[in-house]
Amino acid sequence: MSLKISYSGRESLSPKFFESSFAKEKFEVFKKTIKDENIGFFRVSESSHLIQDCYKTYDKFKNKKTFVHVGIGGSSLGPEMLISALQKNDHQFIFINNIDPQEINDQLNKLDIEQTLFYFCSKSGGTAETMAGLAIISQLLKQKNIAENQFKNYFVFATDPLKSQLLEIGKELQIECLTIPSNIGGRFTVLTPIGFFPALFAGLEIEKLNEGANKIKIDILNEDLDSNILIQTASFLYALKQEKSISQTIFMPYSSKLRDLSHWYVQLWAESLGKKQKLDGSIVNTGFTPIPAYGATDQHSQLQLFMEGPFDKTMILIEIDKFGHDFSLKNNFTQPTLQKISRYSLSQLFKAELNGTLKALEENNRPYIHMKISELNELSMGSMILFFECLTALMGSYLEINPFDQPGVELGKVYALKWLETEY
Repeated sequence: MSLKISYSGRESLSPKFFESSFAKEKFEVFKKTIKDENIGFFRVSESSHLIQDCYKTYDKFKNKKTFVHVGIGGSSLGPEMLISALQKNDHQFIFINNIDPQEINDQLNKLDIEQTLFYFCSKSGGTAETMAGLAIISQLLKQKNIAENQFKNYFVFATDPLKSQLLEIGKELQIECLTIPSNIGGRFTVLTPIGFFPALFAGLEIEKLNEGANKIKIDILNEDLDSNILIQTASFLYALKQEKSISQTIFMPYSSKLRDLSHWYVQLWAESLGKKQKLDGSIVNTGFTPIPAYGATDQHSQLQLFMEGPFDKTMILIEIDKFGHDFSLKNNFTQPTLQKISRYSLSQLFKAELNGTLKALEENNRPYIHMKISELNELSMGSMILFFECLTALMGSYLEINPFDQPGVELGKVYALKWLETEY
């Protein structure tokens, strides 16, 4: 099993939510979902052509010293997560993931243009923020006397292969265009060229991301629903919502390297499950509010609220069993705290902090999910990515909503452009 998962607080919930008769219906809907030709996130890890395309394009640009990733939301959060968690070299990465003029000015002023590759990512190929980045960076290149017919030496696009404004520009200017499959929504695209291409520049073995995703499928598709970690996790969260009115999920890996995993999870969870209508059209205004955190830092920040605040939250805590590096805390100081920790290593102190939090949560009757991975690498990341994507899709079945659209986001985009036309 790629992930080891345990639950605290389950004993206070009705057994009916965990019985096969209840869960089987949800599981069958999930299995139909992942086989749907219009929903491709589950099967994409079984094909190799996207990886091969990334390698071919990487070979053309691998000597570039700086990688500038231009995208927003799912077109940036996944790659940021992979780089911060797993980068194996000192390649410089800059993520232009917002449209703050001052921040973009600071980012662009740092660049040696000749040594920089710009990677523009937009599933639709018309995302306003990404296109704004393209406009700004195109102006910058022209100021450096780089003509449009030379942009192909500095730009790579990732977009839908069938219909996209980026695709049109790419064809016109002979810019390399990597494929974001049409049947995979933006927040589910990390295991596509959106994540794979920058991962190559970070020295990652991208095949192992897919290998990890494929390995966890054995657990995800386990027909013994009593031991199926996906079903049991979804049932636990759904039971908490139904019986305890718990609708906030705190995502708290005990790892600084997994801090960006929390932010990736926030978009996946919020945009997928926060919905006004059920599938039958009835108004429910449902969802789970995700809260990002990371240990042990947030033990000195948010944990006070989680431990003694309103009973409306559950926690998902992720533990790494074995770290790639460690430090002895041995010292000759006489102060009590330094003497107390002198016998241990830093990883032992880290584990103590986590286990202290788990024990305190139990004593305060705060429900939690404890996940453990053996070590942080491409295999474990691939497994976690697909697990949480599948959990999101399955929770859509439990809530009887569509987890693959985002009408609330689209409405805001429409009004933003209308305001722009009216005010300026």
